[in-house]
This record gives sequence, structure tokens and C-alpha cells, in this order.
Amino acid sequence: MTSAGDGNTTVKLPAEALQGQRTSSAYRLALGDAGVQAAVILFLCVLWETVTRLDLVHPFLLPPLSQVLQRLWEDILSGTVFVDLALTLYRALSGFFIAAAIAIPLGVLMSRSAALRWFFDPLISVGFPMPKIAFLPIFILWFDIFDTSKIIMVAFSCFFPIVTATFAGTSAVDKWPVWSARSLGAKDREVLWEVVLPLASPQIITGLQIALPVGMITTVVTEMLMGGRGIGGTMITAGRFADSVGVFTGIVEIAFLGFVVIRSLEYIRGRLLVWHPESRR
Repeated sequence: MTSAGDGNTTVKLPAEALQGQRTSSAYRLALGDAGVQAAVILFLCVLWETVTRLDLVHPFLLPPLSQVLQRLWEDILSGTVFVDLALTLYRALSGFFIAAAIAIPLGVLMSRSAALRWFFDPLISVGFPMPKIAFLPIFILWFDIFDTSKIIMVAFSCFFPIVTATFAGTSAVDKWPVWSARSLGAKDREVLWEVVLPLASPQIITGLQIALPVGMITTVVTEMLMGGRGIGGTMITAGRFADSVGVFTGIVEIAFLGFVVIRSLEYIRGRLLVWHPESRR
């Protein structure tokens, strides 16, 4: 039971009712945020259409939004937009998962082994700030000009933020829970799986949330440079034929895909960290 008072009057509220009030308040805040975001996007769309219709910008440099949406609808009816989105998402997610499968174990091992940390820390420190796209000619030379080199390029770009976040998260775990688990007889593997990784998971997931947009950017850039199907390849083809409507249609597709991916990651984070204090905000 929880009490809520106003002056000298005290009302007892069940814990379930208080939890329901908090949930309702959270939903109202979420709806309010969504309403603000939708209003901002709608305002930008109206501004885009108005500026082009008033001839304040040359239509070749900025085509009207209505023409872009019409082209997008035609691509939807023909099915080409689904092929491009599927190929770009496949390359981005394949490279992302490959990077996560390598970077997360390596980051954990680096935090637990001084020898591994001594060996990999200089490599990661040098590689992290480097422009990863500069390695694309090497990957094309080593592999091929098709999906293999694109996926490896994406994995290479996603690797560094994930391994850095994993190492930082596992290294920063408070020593008291670890000592408490050891005092109760927990073995090293149990401490790792039941104490260290759960406590480090918020920062690890943050690294994944940073890496996936980086992977999507890398995917689009590699498609532009190497050609072929995909959002980036379609955009660069439209640009070569001076099809500005096609270029901006690709931008709208990228914006939609990025929005869906980012929101999906936020939802997954909320489900995985439902036990964490951040979920109460």
C-alpha cells in the first residue's frame, strides 16, 4: 500500500494503482514526444513543398516533395523500392552482426586479460579514428566487387564502436557485486554471465546503437562507390542521368529506413533493460 496525502487527508493507494498511474504518465509523455516529432517533420515537408512551388529554389536543385513522393509511389508499385531496401538492409545487418559476434567477445576478453589488452589496445586506438572507407579499395582487391567486400566493409566500420563500448562497459563494472558473487562461491564463468555482462549490458547496447547507423552509412556509401542494386547504387545511377527526383527519392528511402532501424533498436533496448533503472524514466 502507498499513501498519497493532500493537507490532513490521506488516501491509501494500492501499489498496482500507483504503477498504473506511472505507466499512463509514461504513455502520455511518449505520445507527446511523438506528436512533437511528427509536427516537426510535417513542418519541414510543408516548407519543402512551399519553397519549391514558389520557385525560390530551382526544381533541379530541389524538386518538389510531391514529385518525390509520386516517384516513390511508382517505385513501390513496381517493387523496385523493396528490392533496394532489402539489399541495403541485408548488407548493413550482415556486417553489423558479424562485427558484433567478433567485437563483443573480444571486448570482454580484453577487460579480463592484460595480454590481450596490451596487444589489441594500440590497434583499436589507431583504427578507431581512421576513415574506414579508405580501406574499400583493399577489400575490393582482396575479395570481390560484389556483396562480400561490401559486407566486410560494413563489419569493419561497426567493429570499433562495439569493441570499445564492450571493453569500457565490462571494465567499469563495480567491484562490490563481483566480490559479493565470489564470496558466495560463484565461479568465474558464473560471475561473467550473471554479474559482469548484465551490469555492462547498457553500455554494450549503446555501442550497438552507435554501430548500426554507422553500418548503414557505410553500406550506402559503398553502394554508391561500387554500383549495383541498393539504395546507394540507385541514387548514384539517378545522379549520373541528372535525375534529381530519383536522388531525393533515395534520400527519403534512407530516412525512412534509418527511422525504422533506430526505433527498433530503442524498442529492443527497452525490452532487454526492463530491469535497469533507466527503464523507469
